[in-house]
Amino acid sequence: MKKVVLGFSGGVDSAVCARLLKDSGYEVHGLYMDNTDKAALADAVNTAEYIGIPLHVVDVHRELDSLVCSRFAESYLHGETPNPCIICNPTLKFRTLLEYADEIHAEHIATGHYARAENGVLYKGMPSNDQSYMLCRIRREQLDRLILPLGGYEKAQVRQMAESFTLPVAHKPDSMEICFIPDKDYISWLGKRAELPPEGDFVFHGETIGRHEGIYRYTVGQRRPGLYNGRKLYISSINAGKNEIELALWEELFKTTVTARDFNWLCDKPTEPVRASVRVRHTKWENPACTAYVEGDLVRIECDEPVRAPARGQSAVLYDGDRVLGGGFII
Repeated sequence: MKKVVLGFSGGVDSAVCARLLKDSGYEVHGLYMDNTDKAALADAVNTAEYIGIPLHVVDVHRELDSLVCSRFAESYLHGETPNPCIICNPTLKFRTLLEYADEIHAEHIATGHYARAENGVLYKGMPSNDQSYMLCRIRREQLDRLILPLGGYEKAQVRQMAESFTLPVAHKPDSMEICFIPDKDYISWLGKRAELPPEGDFVFHGETIGRHEGIYRYTVGQRRPGLYNGRKLYISSINAGKNEIELALWEELFKTTVTARDFNWLCDKPTEPVRASVRVRHTKWENPACTAYVEGDLVRIECDEPVRAPARGQSAVLYDGDRVLGGGFII
C-alpha cells in the first residue's frame, strides 16, 4: 500500500481528500501545520480520528513569520500587491509536506487545492473554483510527487461528498481570509510589524490633486473616492520611493505588456517565444492570448488584448490550454 502525506487543515476540502485517498487504497498520513489556531487544530484532530488516519502536528508559526509574513509586509510597504499563498506554497507548505514524506518514506504528498497534477504536470481545475494560479511557484520536484484529489470536482460536489461521508466538518464555513490575518485588519497587522509610511500625494497626469492616507491603504486598480472634474479616477501605480500614488482614467488602466521577474517554469525553460494565455490575478477570469519572451532574468509578456491593472507583486501565470507553464512576479 502506497503512503501519502496529506496537508490536513481541519477543513472540508482536506477531510474529503483524506476519504477519497483512503478509499482509493492509499495509506494516508495527515500533516497539520500549526499556526496557533486552536479551533482549527481541534477540528483537524477530531476529523482525522473520525476518518481513521494518523495526524502529525508540526509547529510552523516561526517559519511562517520569517518566510511568508516578513516578505508579505515588506512587499506591501513597498507599494506592491503580494499574494502570500503563492509565496507560502513552495517555501513552506509543500516543502514541509515533502520533508515529512521523506521522513516516513511516503511516495506522495497531497493537498486539497482545486487543480490537477498528472505525471509531473500541473493543470487547471474546474472553471468555477480553479486554484492552479495559486500553485504557479511550486517546485517541479514537489509537483512530481503531488496528488490533487479535488481537481475534477466543483466545490458544491465536495460539500455534498462531505455530507455523504458524514464528516464532522461537513458544514464548516470555508476560510476566505489570510491565515495570519484572520480578522482581515491588514493595517493593524502591518502597524505591529513596521513603521507605516505617512500621508502623501495623489498625482494625475503629473499634477498633484490631493492627499492619500498612506500607500499601504491602496491597491492598483482600486477606485479613488469622489470625482475629479466629473470623472472617476483609479489607482494605476504606487511609488513608494516618492510616497506618491499615480491615478488614471479607467481606460488608462489597461496594458498590453506585462513583465515578470523570478519566473518559475513548470516546463522546460523556453528558448524561443511562446504562445500562451496569461492570468494576472487570481480573482479575475480574463485569460488573453499572448506571446512570452524570455529576456535574461525577466519574461516579457505581450498580450493580444489588454489586461486590466496588472499590479506589481502579483503573479503573471502562463497557460497552454489547461496546462500551467509557470509564473513570475509582475514588476
